[in-house]
Amino acid sequence: MTSTHSARTDSPTTEQAPPHGPVTAPRRRAVVAAGAAGAALLPLAGAAPSAGAAEAGPSFAHGVASGDPLPDGVLLWTRVTPGPGAVPGSGKGAPVEVDWEVARDREFGTVVARGTVRAEAATDHTVKADVRGLRPATTYFFRFTAEGAHSPTGRTRTAPAESAQVDRLRLGVVSCANYEGGYFASYRHLAARTDLDAVLHLGDYLYEYGHGEYPTGDAVVRTARPTHEIVSLADYRVRHGHYKSDPDLQAMHAAHPLIAIWDDHELADNAWSGGAVNHDPATEGDWAQRTAAAKQAYFEWMPVRPSTAGTTFRKLRFGSLAELHLLDLRSFRDAQPTVGDGKDIDDPDRTLTGRRQLDWLKKGLAGSPARWKLVGNPVMISQVAFGSVPAKFLGPLAACLGVPREGLAVNTDQWDGYTDDRRELLTHLRDNRVTDTVFLTGDIHMNWANEVPLRAADHPHEPPVATEFVITSVTSDNLDDTLRVAPDTLSGIAEAAVRAANRHVRWVDMDSHGFGVLDVDATRTQMDYYVLSDKTDAHATATLRRSYRTTAGSQRVERTYQPVR
Repeated sequence: MTSTHSARTDSPTTEQAPPHGPVTAPRRRAVVAAGAAGAALLPLAGAAPSAGAAEAGPSFAHGVASGDPLPDGVLLWTRVTPGPGAVPGSGKGAPVEVDWEVARDREFGTVVARGTVRAEAATDHTVKADVRGLRPATTYFFRFTAEGAHSPTGRTRTAPAESAQVDRLRLGVVSCANYEGGYFASYRHLAARTDLDAVLHLGDYLYEYGHGEYPTGDAVVRTARPTHEIVSLADYRVRHGHYKSDPDLQAMHAAHPLIAIWDDHELADNAWSGGAVNHDPATEGDWAQRTAAAKQAYFEWMPVRPSTAGTTFRKLRFGSLAELHLLDLRSFRDAQPTVGDGKDIDDPDRTLTGRRQLDWLKKGLAGSPARWKLVGNPVMISQVAFGSVPAKFLGPLAACLGVPREGLAVNTDQWDGYTDDRRELLTHLRDNRVTDTVFLTGDIHMNWANEVPLRAADHPHEPPVATEFVITSVTSDNLDDTLRVAPDTLSGIAEAAVRAANRHVRWVDMDSHGFGVLDVDATRTQMDYYVLSDKTDAHATATLRRSYRTTAGSQRVERTYQPVR
Protein backbone atom coordinates (compact mmCIF):
# COMPACT_ATOMS: atom_id res chain seq x y z
CA MET A 1 0.00 0.00 0.00
CA THR A 2 1.12 3.56 -0.60
CA SER A 3 -0.28 6.84 0.64
CA THR A 4 0.62 10.39 -0.17
CA HIS A 5 -0.70 13.93 0.02
CA SER A 6 -0.76 14.18 -3.76
CA ALA A 7 -1.63 11.60 -6.36
CA ARG A 8 0.95 9.25 -7.77
CA THR A 9 1.61 9.61 -11.47
CA ASP A 10 3.51 6.41 -12.23
CA SER A 11 0.63 4.00 -12.74
CA PRO A 12 0.89 1.94 -15.92
CA THR A 13 -2.92 1.85 -16.14
CA THR A 14 -3.32 5.63 -16.00
CA GLU A 15 -1.10 6.66 -18.90
CA GLN A 16 0.42 10.08 -18.31
CA ALA A 17 0.09 12.65 -21.03
CA PRO A 18 3.21 14.55 -22.10
CA PRO A 19 3.34 18.33 -21.60
CA HIS A 20 2.78 20.82 -24.43
CA GLY A 21 4.67 22.94 -24.36
CA PRO A 22 -11.02 44.63 -8.99
CA VAL A 23 -13.68 42.36 -10.71
CA THR A 24 -15.30 43.22 -14.03
CA ALA A 25 -18.58 41.81 -15.28
CA PRO A 26 -17.89 38.68 -17.34
CA ARG A 27 -18.64 38.49 -21.02
CA ARG A 28 -20.05 35.05 -20.69
CA ARG A 29 -20.29 32.40 -23.40
CA ALA A 30 -22.22 29.68 -21.68
CA VAL A 31 -25.81 30.13 -20.74
CA VAL A 32 -27.67 27.24 -21.11
CA ALA A 33 -30.82 22.08 -12.38
CA ALA A 34 -31.12 20.21 -9.76
CA GLY A 35 -32.39 19.53 -6.16
CA ALA A 36 -30.68 19.40 -2.78
CA ALA A 37 -31.38 16.37 -0.65
CA GLY A 38 -31.80 16.16 3.07
CA ALA A 39 -29.28 14.31 5.17
CA ALA A 40 -31.47 11.22 5.14
CA LEU A 41 -30.79 10.84 1.43
CA LEU A 42 -27.05 10.47 1.85
CA PRO A 43 -26.77 6.74 1.21
CA LEU A 44 -23.53 6.14 3.08
CA ALA A 45 -22.35 9.39 4.55
CA GLY A 46 -25.14 10.07 7.00
CA ALA A 47 -25.79 13.62 8.17
CA ALA A 48 -23.04 16.00 7.07
CA PRO A 49 -22.08 18.89 9.37
CA SER A 50 -22.11 22.42 8.07
CA ALA A 51 -18.93 23.45 6.30
CA GLY A 52 -18.69 26.50 8.52
CA ALA A 53 -19.34 24.73 11.80
CA ALA A 54 -16.89 25.52 14.58
CA GLU A 55 -15.89 22.17 16.02
CA ALA A 56 -13.85 21.67 19.13
CA GLY A 57 -11.65 19.14 17.36
CA PRO A 58 -11.06 17.81 13.86
CA SER A 59 -14.13 17.22 11.72
CA PHE A 60 -14.92 16.20 8.14
CA ALA A 61 -17.40 18.85 7.06
CA HIS A 62 -16.78 18.36 3.33
CA GLY A 63 -17.39 14.64 3.10
CA VAL A 64 -15.25 12.06 1.37
CA ALA A 65 -14.59 11.14 -2.23
CA SER A 66 -12.77 8.65 -4.40
CA GLY A 67 -11.66 8.77 -7.99
CA ASP A 68 -9.65 7.51 -10.96
CA PRO A 69 -10.27 3.79 -10.32
CA LEU A 70 -7.52 1.38 -11.40
CA PRO A 71 -7.55 -2.42 -11.42
CA ASP A 72 -5.46 -2.49 -8.25
CA GLY A 73 -6.41 0.74 -6.54
CA VAL A 74 -8.25 4.01 -6.24
CA LEU A 75 -7.56 7.56 -5.09
CA LEU A 76 -9.23 8.53 -1.78
CA TRP A 77 -9.90 12.14 -0.74
CA THR A 78 -11.15 14.19 2.17
CA ARG A 79 -10.72 17.58 3.80
CA VAL A 80 -10.14 17.91 7.54
CA THR A 81 -11.34 20.95 9.48
CA PRO A 82 -8.81 20.90 12.30
CA GLY A 83 -10.66 23.34 14.51
CA PRO A 84 -12.63 26.59 14.73
CA GLY A 85 -11.66 29.11 12.07
CA ALA A 86 -9.72 26.66 9.91
CA VAL A 87 -12.17 27.00 7.04
CA PRO A 88 -11.24 26.56 3.36
CA GLY A 89 -8.95 29.26 2.04
CA SER A 90 -8.16 30.66 5.48
CA GLY A 91 -4.63 29.28 5.75
CA LYS A 92 -5.40 28.59 9.41
CA GLY A 93 -5.20 25.41 11.41
CA ALA A 94 -2.49 23.16 12.77
CA PRO A 95 -1.34 20.05 10.90
CA VAL A 96 -3.37 16.91 11.62
CA GLU A 97 -2.42 13.27 11.22
CA VAL A 98 -5.20 11.50 9.35
CA ASP A 99 -5.63 7.73 9.23
CA TRP A 100 -7.42 6.07 6.35
CA GLU A 101 -8.71 2.54 5.99
CA VAL A 102 -10.30 0.48 3.26
CA ALA A 103 -12.55 -2.49 3.97
CA ARG A 104 -14.60 -5.11 2.13
CA ASP A 105 -17.64 -4.36 4.31
CA ARG A 106 -19.43 -1.25 5.47
CA GLU A 107 -18.83 -2.11 9.13
CA PHE A 108 -15.04 -2.31 8.57
CA GLY A 109 -14.91 -5.82 9.92
CA THR A 110 -12.49 -6.83 7.14
CA VAL A 111 -9.98 -4.04 6.65
CA VAL A 112 -7.70 -4.72 3.68
CA ALA A 113 -5.59 -1.54 3.62
CA ARG A 114 -4.75 1.33 5.94
CA GLY A 115 -2.31 4.19 6.18
CA THR A 116 -1.70 7.72 7.43
CA VAL A 117 -1.55 11.06 5.65
CA ARG A 118 -0.97 14.56 6.96
CA ALA A 119 -3.43 17.43 6.54
CA GLU A 120 -1.89 20.87 6.67
CA ALA A 121 -2.55 24.44 5.65
CA ALA A 122 -0.22 24.22 2.63
CA THR A 123 -2.80 21.98 0.93
CA ASP A 124 -5.84 23.64 2.53
CA HIS A 125 -6.07 20.64 4.87
CA THR A 126 -7.11 18.39 1.99
CA VAL A 127 -5.54 14.93 1.81
CA LYS A 128 -5.32 12.14 -0.73
CA ALA A 129 -4.38 8.51 -0.34
CA ASP A 130 -3.47 6.67 -3.55
CA VAL A 131 -4.26 3.15 -2.41
CA ARG A 132 -2.83 0.17 -4.29
CA GLY A 133 -2.86 -3.60 -3.86
CA LEU A 134 -6.64 -3.94 -4.11
CA ARG A 135 -8.55 -6.53 -6.13
CA PRO A 136 -9.90 -5.68 -9.60
CA ALA A 137 -13.62 -5.03 -10.17
CA THR A 138 -14.34 -5.03 -6.44
CA THR A 139 -16.49 -2.78 -4.26
CA TYR A 140 -14.82 -1.36 -1.16
CA PHE A 141 -15.72 0.98 1.68
CA PHE A 142 -13.39 3.63 3.09
CA ARG A 143 -13.15 6.26 5.79
CA PHE A 144 -10.74 8.65 7.47
CA THR A 145 -10.06 9.25 11.17
CA ALA A 146 -8.42 12.22 12.89
CA GLU A 147 -7.93 12.34 16.67
CA GLY A 148 -10.75 9.86 17.16
CA ALA A 149 -13.22 11.61 14.86
CA HIS A 150 -14.46 9.51 11.94
CA SER A 151 -15.32 10.83 8.51
CA PRO A 152 -18.46 9.71 6.71
CA THR A 153 -18.08 6.31 5.06
CA GLY A 154 -17.57 6.20 1.32
CA ARG A 155 -18.11 3.43 -1.18
CA THR A 156 -15.82 2.95 -4.16
CA ARG A 157 -15.01 0.39 -6.80
CA THR A 158 -11.86 -0.67 -8.63
CA ALA A 159 -11.64 -1.12 -12.39
CA PRO A 160 -11.48 -4.57 -14.01
CA ALA A 161 -8.12 -6.08 -14.82
CA GLU A 162 -6.84 -4.92 -18.21
CA SER A 163 -7.06 -8.37 -19.74
CA ALA A 164 -10.43 -9.21 -18.20
CA GLN A 165 -13.38 -10.06 -20.44
CA VAL A 166 -15.88 -7.51 -19.14
CA ASP A 167 -19.58 -7.87 -19.81
CA ARG A 168 -20.64 -4.33 -18.93
CA LEU A 169 -19.48 -0.85 -17.94
CA ARG A 170 -21.97 1.67 -16.58
CA LEU A 171 -21.17 5.32 -15.86
CA GLY A 172 -23.20 8.25 -14.62
CA VAL A 173 -22.42 11.31 -16.78
CA VAL A 174 -22.74 14.97 -15.74
CA SER A 175 -21.44 18.43 -16.56
CA CYS A 176 -21.96 22.13 -15.86
CA ALA A 177 -23.08 22.57 -12.25
CA ASN A 178 -23.61 26.24 -11.44
CA TYR A 179 -24.38 26.59 -7.73
CA GLU A 180 -26.42 29.76 -8.15
CA GLY A 181 -28.42 28.28 -11.03
CA GLY A 182 -30.26 25.65 -8.98
CA TYR A 183 -29.99 22.58 -6.79
CA PHE A 184 -27.84 19.54 -7.46
CA ALA A 185 -30.63 16.95 -7.67
CA SER A 186 -28.82 15.17 -10.52
CA TYR A 187 -26.10 14.21 -8.05
CA ARG A 188 -28.69 12.96 -5.57
CA HIS A 189 -30.28 10.71 -8.17
CA LEU A 190 -26.92 9.31 -9.23
CA ALA A 191 -25.98 8.71 -5.59
CA ALA A 192 -29.11 6.63 -5.13
CA ARG A 193 -28.13 4.24 -7.94
CA THR A 194 -26.27 1.08 -6.99
CA ASP A 195 -25.49 -0.04 -10.55
CA LEU A 196 -22.77 2.47 -11.50
CA ASP A 197 -19.08 1.71 -11.81
CA ALA A 198 -18.19 5.42 -11.60
CA VAL A 199 -19.44 8.92 -12.39
CA LEU A 200 -17.85 10.80 -15.28
CA HIS A 201 -17.78 14.59 -14.83
CA LEU A 202 -17.09 16.34 -18.14
CA GLY A 203 -16.19 19.76 -16.77
CA ASP A 204 -17.51 22.97 -15.22
CA TYR A 205 -17.70 21.22 -11.85
CA LEU A 206 -17.85 24.73 -10.44
CA TYR A 207 -18.22 28.30 -11.76
CA GLU A 208 -16.01 31.28 -11.07
CA TYR A 209 -18.58 34.11 -11.21
CA GLY A 210 -19.52 36.43 -8.40
CA HIS A 211 -22.98 36.45 -6.86
CA GLY A 212 -25.67 37.47 -9.32
CA GLU A 213 -23.40 37.55 -12.38
CA TYR A 214 -24.67 34.28 -13.87
CA PRO A 215 -27.55 33.81 -13.71
CA THR A 216 -28.79 37.29 -12.95
CA GLY A 217 -31.71 38.87 -11.14
CA ASP A 218 -34.50 36.68 -9.88
CA ALA A 219 -33.04 33.66 -11.71
CA VAL A 220 -30.49 33.27 -8.90
CA VAL A 221 -31.62 30.31 -6.79
CA ARG A 222 -28.99 30.37 -4.04
CA THR A 223 -25.77 32.18 -3.18
CA ALA A 224 -22.28 30.83 -3.84
CA ARG A 225 -19.33 31.67 -1.58
CA PRO A 226 -17.33 33.78 -1.79
CA THR A 227 -19.82 36.27 -3.18
CA HIS A 228 -17.20 37.97 -5.40
CA GLU A 229 -15.64 36.45 -8.52
CA ILE A 230 -12.90 34.02 -7.58
CA VAL A 231 -9.41 35.06 -8.67
CA SER A 232 -6.89 34.14 -5.95
CA LEU A 233 -5.87 30.76 -4.55
CA ALA A 234 -7.87 31.48 -1.39
CA ASP A 235 -10.91 32.36 -3.52
CA TYR A 236 -10.80 29.11 -5.48
CA ARG A 237 -10.36 27.12 -2.28
CA VAL A 238 -13.38 28.79 -0.70
CA ARG A 239 -15.52 28.08 -3.76
CA HIS A 240 -14.46 24.42 -3.88
CA GLY A 241 -15.21 24.09 -0.19
CA HIS A 242 -18.61 25.70 -0.58
CA TYR A 243 -19.55 23.32 -3.40
CA LYS A 244 -18.49 20.34 -1.30
CA SER A 245 -20.75 21.49 1.52
CA ASP A 246 -23.72 20.64 -0.71
CA PRO A 247 -25.38 17.43 0.58
CA ASP A 248 -26.26 16.11 -2.88
CA LEU A 249 -22.69 16.56 -4.10
CA GLN A 250 -21.39 14.87 -0.95
CA ALA A 251 -23.79 11.99 -1.47
CA MET A 252 -22.59 11.37 -5.03
CA HIS A 253 -18.95 11.44 -3.98
CA ALA A 254 -19.64 9.07 -1.08
CA ALA A 255 -21.45 6.61 -3.34
CA HIS A 256 -19.26 6.35 -6.47
CA PRO A 257 -15.71 7.00 -7.63
CA LEU A 258 -15.43 10.13 -9.76
CA ILE A 259 -13.60 10.46 -13.08
CA ALA A 260 -13.29 14.17 -13.84
CA ILE A 261 -11.81 16.59 -16.33
CA TRP A 262 -11.98 20.36 -16.28
CA ASP A 263 -13.40 22.76 -18.80
CA ASP A 264 -13.22 26.55 -18.66
CA HIS A 265 -15.17 27.57 -15.55
CA GLU A 266 -12.84 25.75 -13.18
CA LEU A 267 -10.48 28.51 -14.39
CA ALA A 268 -12.52 31.31 -16.04
CA ASP A 269 -15.07 31.55 -18.84
CA ASN A 270 -13.68 30.73 -22.29
CA ALA A 271 -10.20 30.05 -20.95
CA TRP A 272 -7.28 29.44 -23.30
CA SER A 273 -3.55 29.03 -22.72
CA GLY A 274 -2.89 32.77 -22.51
CA GLY A 275 -6.07 34.20 -21.02
CA ALA A 276 -9.85 34.04 -20.89
CA VAL A 277 -12.86 36.04 -21.97
CA ASN A 278 -13.69 36.47 -18.30
CA HIS A 279 -10.26 37.74 -17.26
CA ASP A 280 -9.03 41.33 -17.35
CA PRO A 281 -5.29 41.58 -16.58
CA ALA A 282 -5.70 45.25 -15.68
CA THR A 283 -8.01 44.50 -12.79
CA GLU A 284 -7.57 40.77 -12.12
CA GLY A 285 -3.82 40.38 -12.42
CA ASP A 286 -1.60 38.01 -14.31
CA TRP A 287 -3.41 35.15 -16.08
CA ALA A 288 -0.62 32.66 -15.40
CA GLN A 289 -0.91 33.33 -11.67
CA ARG A 290 -4.69 33.00 -11.73
CA THR A 291 -4.68 29.74 -13.67
CA ALA A 292 -1.93 28.32 -11.45
CA ALA A 293 -4.07 29.13 -8.40
CA ALA A 294 -7.16 27.59 -9.98
CA LYS A 295 -5.32 24.41 -10.91
CA GLN A 296 -3.69 24.08 -7.50
CA ALA A 297 -7.06 24.36 -5.77
CA TYR A 298 -8.57 21.89 -8.25
CA PHE A 299 -6.01 19.20 -7.57
CA GLU A 300 -6.23 19.83 -3.82
CA TRP A 301 -10.01 19.48 -3.77
CA MET A 302 -10.73 16.89 -6.47
CA PRO A 303 -10.10 13.11 -6.38
CA VAL A 304 -8.14 13.37 -9.62
CA ARG A 305 -4.62 12.28 -10.50
CA PRO A 306 -2.79 15.11 -12.27
CA SER A 307 -0.85 14.06 -15.33
CA THR A 308 2.42 15.58 -16.47
CA ALA A 309 2.54 19.38 -16.19
CA GLY A 310 -0.59 19.47 -14.04
CA THR A 311 -3.15 18.74 -16.73
CA THR A 312 -6.16 16.45 -16.71
CA PHE A 313 -5.60 14.45 -19.88
CA ARG A 314 -4.98 10.81 -19.15
CA LYS A 315 -6.61 7.45 -19.84
CA LEU A 316 -8.24 4.64 -17.90
CA ARG A 317 -8.91 1.04 -18.94
CA PHE A 318 -11.95 -1.10 -18.13
CA GLY A 319 -10.76 -4.53 -19.14
CA SER A 320 -11.03 -5.51 -22.78
CA LEU A 321 -14.37 -3.71 -23.11
CA ALA A 322 -13.51 0.00 -22.99
CA GLU A 323 -10.70 2.49 -22.78
CA LEU A 324 -11.46 6.06 -21.74
CA HIS A 325 -9.28 8.93 -22.99
CA LEU A 326 -9.78 12.12 -20.97
CA LEU A 327 -8.94 15.45 -22.60
CA ASP A 328 -7.73 18.83 -21.37
CA LEU A 329 -8.95 21.33 -23.96
CA ARG A 330 -8.06 24.52 -22.05
CA SER A 331 -4.38 24.35 -21.10
CA PHE A 332 -2.88 24.23 -24.59
CA ARG A 333 -5.37 25.91 -26.91
CA ASP A 334 -4.90 29.13 -28.83
CA ALA A 335 -7.32 32.00 -28.32
CA GLN A 336 -10.79 31.60 -29.77
CA PRO A 337 -11.33 33.61 -32.97
CA THR A 338 -14.01 36.30 -32.87
CA VAL A 339 -15.92 38.01 -35.62
CA GLY A 340 -13.75 40.53 -37.45
CA ASP A 341 -10.45 39.76 -35.72
CA GLY A 342 -8.91 38.28 -38.87
CA LYS A 343 -8.16 34.88 -37.34
CA ASP A 344 -8.90 31.86 -39.49
CA ILE A 345 -10.69 28.93 -37.89
CA ASP A 346 -9.04 26.68 -40.48
CA ASP A 347 -5.51 27.92 -39.74
CA PRO A 348 -3.32 24.80 -39.21
CA ASP A 349 -1.08 26.79 -36.88
CA ARG A 350 -3.94 27.25 -34.41
CA THR A 351 -4.68 24.42 -31.99
CA LEU A 352 -7.32 23.31 -29.54
CA THR A 353 -5.53 20.26 -28.16
CA GLY A 354 -1.86 21.15 -28.42
CA ARG A 355 0.41 19.11 -30.66
CA ARG A 356 1.54 16.53 -28.14
CA GLN A 357 -1.91 15.90 -26.68
CA LEU A 358 -3.34 15.37 -30.17
CA ASP A 359 -0.54 12.94 -31.04
CA TRP A 360 -1.13 11.12 -27.74
CA LEU A 361 -4.84 10.84 -28.49
CA LYS A 362 -4.33 9.62 -32.05
CA LYS A 363 -1.82 7.01 -30.96
CA GLY A 364 -4.01 5.87 -28.09
CA LEU A 365 -7.13 5.48 -30.20
CA ALA A 366 -5.37 3.66 -33.02
CA GLY A 367 -3.51 1.35 -30.66
CA SER A 368 -6.27 0.62 -28.17
CA PRO A 369 -6.99 -3.09 -27.68
CA ALA A 370 -10.40 -2.31 -26.20
CA ARG A 371 -13.65 -2.85 -28.07
CA TRP A 372 -14.89 0.68 -27.34
CA LYS A 373 -12.78 3.82 -27.48
CA LEU A 374 -14.47 6.41 -25.25
CA VAL A 375 -13.29 10.03 -25.25
CA GLY A 376 -14.10 12.36 -22.35
CA ASN A 377 -14.43 15.52 -24.41
CA PRO A 378 -15.12 18.88 -22.68
CA VAL A 379 -16.50 20.67 -25.78
CA MET A 380 -18.57 19.36 -28.70
CA ILE A 381 -16.66 17.91 -31.65
CA SER A 382 -19.64 17.70 -34.02
CA GLN A 383 -20.09 20.55 -36.45
CA VAL A 384 -23.05 22.86 -35.86
CA ALA A 385 -24.71 25.15 -38.38
CA PHE A 386 -27.66 27.39 -37.57
CA GLY A 387 -29.38 27.17 -40.94
CA SER A 388 -32.80 28.81 -40.91
CA VAL A 389 -33.19 29.30 -37.17
CA PRO A 390 -35.66 32.19 -36.65
CA ALA A 391 -33.99 35.45 -35.70
CA LYS A 392 -35.55 35.64 -32.24
CA PHE A 393 -33.65 32.48 -31.24
CA LEU A 394 -30.22 33.55 -32.49
CA GLY A 395 -29.26 35.57 -29.42
CA PRO A 396 -30.19 32.92 -26.83
CA LEU A 397 -28.78 30.10 -28.97
CA ALA A 398 -25.58 32.02 -29.53
CA ALA A 399 -25.24 32.42 -25.78
CA CYS A 400 -25.70 28.69 -25.24
CA LEU A 401 -23.50 27.53 -28.10
CA GLY A 402 -20.80 30.17 -27.97
CA VAL A 403 -21.30 31.39 -31.52
CA PRO A 404 -21.58 34.94 -32.85
CA ARG A 405 -25.00 36.46 -32.28
CA GLU A 406 -25.19 37.18 -36.03
CA GLY A 407 -25.83 33.45 -36.45
CA LEU A 408 -22.65 32.39 -38.23
CA ALA A 409 -22.37 28.63 -38.50
CA VAL A 410 -19.30 28.17 -36.33
CA ASN A 411 -18.89 27.56 -32.62
CA THR A 412 -15.48 29.07 -32.03
CA ASP A 413 -14.98 27.90 -28.45
CA GLN A 414 -15.47 24.28 -29.46
CA TRP A 415 -13.91 22.10 -32.14
CA ASP A 416 -15.74 24.24 -34.73
CA GLY A 417 -13.25 27.01 -33.98
CA TYR A 418 -10.23 24.74 -34.50
CA THR A 419 -11.11 22.83 -37.62
CA ASP A 420 -7.59 21.66 -38.50
CA ASP A 421 -7.26 19.72 -35.23
CA ARG A 422 -10.66 18.13 -35.85
CA ARG A 423 -9.87 17.29 -39.46
CA GLU A 424 -6.58 15.66 -38.46
CA LEU A 425 -8.18 13.58 -35.70
CA LEU A 426 -11.18 12.43 -37.71
CA THR A 427 -9.07 11.69 -40.80
CA HIS A 428 -6.82 9.60 -38.55
CA LEU A 429 -9.83 7.58 -37.39
CA ARG A 430 -10.97 6.99 -40.97
CA ASP A 431 -7.58 6.18 -42.46
CA ASN A 432 -6.60 3.82 -39.66
CA ARG A 433 -10.02 2.18 -39.56
CA VAL A 434 -10.49 3.00 -35.91
CA THR A 435 -14.05 1.96 -35.17
CA ASP A 436 -16.33 2.30 -32.17
CA THR A 437 -15.04 5.69 -31.02
CA VAL A 438 -17.60 7.50 -28.86
CA PHE A 439 -17.13 11.10 -27.75
CA LEU A 440 -18.74 11.90 -24.39
CA THR A 441 -19.26 15.64 -24.18
CA GLY A 442 -20.60 18.38 -21.90
CA ASP A 443 -20.33 22.18 -21.96
CA ILE A 444 -23.31 23.45 -23.98
CA HIS A 445 -26.16 22.77 -21.52
CA MET A 446 -28.20 20.68 -23.95
CA ASN A 447 -28.67 17.01 -24.79
CA TRP A 448 -27.46 15.87 -28.21
CA ALA A 449 -27.05 12.52 -29.96
CA ASN A 450 -24.76 12.94 -32.97
CA GLU A 451 -23.06 11.02 -35.70
CA VAL A 452 -19.61 12.52 -36.37
CA PRO A 453 -18.78 12.72 -40.08
CA LEU A 454 -15.42 13.81 -41.41
CA ARG A 455 -17.23 16.61 -43.24
CA ALA A 456 -20.79 17.46 -42.27
CA ALA A 457 -21.58 18.47 -45.84
CA ASP A 458 -20.98 14.86 -46.96
CA HIS A 459 -23.36 13.33 -44.44
CA PRO A 460 -25.22 10.98 -44.88
CA HIS A 461 -23.59 9.97 -48.17
CA GLU A 462 -20.22 9.31 -46.51
CA PRO A 463 -20.23 7.13 -43.39
CA PRO A 464 -19.46 8.84 -40.09
CA VAL A 465 -16.19 8.04 -38.35
CA ALA A 466 -17.44 8.27 -34.75
CA THR A 467 -20.47 9.03 -32.61
CA GLU A 468 -21.08 11.58 -29.88
CA PHE A 469 -23.37 11.77 -26.86
CA VAL A 470 -23.63 15.27 -25.35
CA ILE A 471 -25.09 15.57 -21.86
CA THR A 472 -26.95 18.64 -20.65
CA SER A 473 -26.16 20.75 -17.59
CA VAL A 474 -26.86 19.95 -13.98
CA THR A 475 -28.08 23.52 -13.42
CA SER A 476 -26.50 25.97 -15.88
CA ASP A 477 -28.90 27.94 -18.08
CA ASN A 478 -30.09 26.61 -21.41
CA LEU A 479 -32.57 27.88 -24.01
CA ASP A 480 -35.78 28.11 -21.97
CA ASP A 481 -33.89 29.65 -19.04
CA THR A 482 -32.40 32.29 -21.31
CA LEU A 483 -35.73 33.05 -22.97
CA ARG A 484 -37.46 33.01 -19.54
CA VAL A 485 -40.19 30.73 -20.83
CA ALA A 486 -41.53 27.36 -19.73
CA PRO A 487 -39.61 24.33 -21.07
CA ASP A 488 -40.69 22.96 -24.44
CA THR A 489 -42.84 25.98 -25.32
CA LEU A 490 -40.60 27.55 -27.98
CA SER A 491 -37.49 25.44 -28.28
CA GLY A 492 -39.03 22.89 -30.63
CA ILE A 493 -38.81 25.43 -33.44
CA ALA A 494 -35.08 25.96 -32.87
CA GLU A 495 -34.43 22.24 -32.39
CA ALA A 496 -36.10 21.39 -35.69
CA ALA A 497 -34.16 24.10 -37.52
CA VAL A 498 -30.83 22.96 -36.10
CA ARG A 499 -31.55 19.34 -37.05
CA ALA A 500 -32.57 20.39 -40.55
CA ALA A 501 -29.25 22.19 -41.00
CA ASN A 502 -27.24 19.38 -39.39
CA ARG A 503 -28.27 15.99 -40.72
CA HIS A 504 -25.71 14.25 -38.53
CA VAL A 505 -27.60 15.44 -35.43
CA ARG A 506 -30.04 12.70 -34.58
CA TRP A 507 -31.57 14.47 -31.58
CA VAL A 508 -31.19 17.71 -29.65
CA ASP A 509 -32.99 18.81 -26.49
CA MET A 510 -32.39 22.48 -25.68
CA ASP A 511 -34.45 22.86 -22.49
CA SER A 512 -33.68 20.07 -20.05
CA HIS A 513 -31.35 19.76 -17.08
CA GLY A 514 -30.23 16.43 -15.72
CA PHE A 515 -27.72 13.64 -16.19
CA GLY A 516 -26.91 10.65 -18.33
CA VAL A 517 -26.35 6.96 -17.70
CA LEU A 518 -23.93 5.42 -20.19
CA ASP A 519 -24.09 1.65 -20.57
CA VAL A 520 -21.45 -0.23 -22.56
CA ASP A 521 -21.40 -3.87 -23.58
CA ALA A 522 -19.79 -5.78 -26.43
CA THR A 523 -22.66 -5.07 -28.85
CA ARG A 524 -23.48 -1.40 -28.24
CA THR A 525 -22.91 1.78 -26.27
CA GLN A 526 -26.09 3.44 -25.04
CA MET A 527 -26.86 6.76 -23.36
CA ASP A 528 -30.03 7.17 -21.32
CA TYR A 529 -30.86 10.85 -20.89
CA TYR A 530 -32.56 11.69 -17.59
CA VAL A 531 -34.15 15.10 -17.01
CA LEU A 532 -35.17 16.92 -13.84
CA SER A 533 -38.66 18.13 -13.04
CA ASP A 534 -37.37 21.56 -11.95
CA LYS A 535 -33.79 22.64 -11.28
CA THR A 536 -35.02 25.22 -8.77
CA ASP A 537 -36.74 22.56 -6.66
CA ALA A 538 -34.59 21.08 -3.93
CA HIS A 539 -36.55 17.84 -4.22
CA ALA A 540 -36.72 17.60 -8.01
CA THR A 541 -37.61 14.25 -9.53
CA ALA A 542 -35.84 12.70 -12.51
CA THR A 543 -37.44 10.93 -15.46
CA LEU A 544 -36.05 9.23 -18.54
CA ARG A 545 -36.34 11.58 -21.53
CA ARG A 546 -34.83 9.46 -24.32
CA SER A 547 -32.28 6.74 -25.05
CA TYR A 548 -29.85 6.53 -27.98
CA ARG A 549 -27.26 3.92 -28.86
CA THR A 550 -24.54 3.11 -31.34
CA THR A 551 -24.04 -0.53 -32.25
CA ALA A 552 -20.58 -2.02 -32.62
CA GLY A 553 -18.98 -1.35 -35.99
CA SER A 554 -21.71 1.03 -37.20
CA GLN A 555 -20.61 4.58 -36.23
CA ARG A 556 -24.34 5.34 -36.42
CA VAL A 557 -26.74 6.61 -33.76
CA GLU A 558 -30.23 5.22 -33.36
CA ARG A 559 -33.02 5.72 -30.90
CA THR A 560 -33.89 2.83 -28.61
CA TYR A 561 -36.95 2.45 -26.45
CA GLN A 562 -35.30 0.10 -23.98
CA PRO A 563 -33.41 1.96 -21.22
CA VAL A 564 -30.71 0.08 -19.40
CA ARG A 565 -31.81 -1.92 -16.37
